[in-house]
Amino acid sequence: MLWKNTQNELIKITSKIRSYIGIGALTVLILLVIFAMQADGKTYIGFVTSTFEQTLTFNGNILNGNLIAFIIMQMLIVHVPLLIVLVTGDLLSGELASGTIRMLATKPISRTGIVLSKWFAATIYTLIMTLWMGFLSLFVAHWIFGTGDLMVLNPDGLLILPSDDLLWRFGISMVLAFLALWTVATLSLAFSAFAKNSVGPIVITMAVIILFTIIGTLDVTVFDDLKFYLFTTHMATWRIVFEDPFPTEDILISALVLLGHVVGLLLLAIYRFNRKDINA
Repeated sequence: MLWKNTQNELIKITSKIRSYIGIGALTVLILLVIFAMQADGKTYIGFVTSTFEQTLTFNGNILNGNLIAFIIMQMLIVHVPLLIVLVTGDLLSGELASGTIRMLATKPISRTGIVLSKWFAATIYTLIMTLWMGFLSLFVAHWIFGTGDLMVLNPDGLLILPSDDLLWRFGISMVLAFLALWTVATLSLAFSAFAKNSVGPIVITMAVIILFTIIGTLDVTVFDDLKFYLFTTHMATWRIVFEDPFPTEDILISALVLLGHVVGLLLLAIYRFNRKDINA
């Protein structure tokens, strides 16, 4: 029954225009970045390498698909959560607002099962968005710009990773990006269990992301211990995948923190929905 209800939730998602708005907006944004880099990418590269040109000589295809994919991920990882929340933010509250939750509750499935089926549907939608972002940013960029070594600018200087050492790194970075977006989807689902309209969970989720991001960027000692526990701190963990040596421990810790948020928020959504008066 749980899987059948999940299928029904996926049908509901695919019937909403906002689901395609998210995928369409993501596609347009990525294609715009690719077009911009194709038109004026050499100027961008020149700006980055100008600091090092007195001591280093750059040869080969610097403006390649790997660099474009890295740039796209860096630009969009803070914008894609909004596209996810547009769909996941009203999975429960939308049913409450329209009154269809009462009909759903008459089916032979528990309230916990209802939440889980909606969470599974949200997970699948988030995975599709992540895979689509990966396909466009990596494979399409490779098709247009070709392959080559990746030049990464970090606080320690300029790091150049060989092209044959990148595919697995991009794979892990996509897994981490999915965990970050999955956390956002579960957060909006949890807020949706508290709300009675579709707009509230969407707005509150984005407000929380903005607030946590601001706290994470503030160089204030009082927030130093708090920053580690904010999921937004770990949303950019995908970037350290492109460091050398590979920071295995830091990546595992961030992944566990994000998974902890997913589990905790899901339990909160289940608890709240089980205590909610859906007849009011």
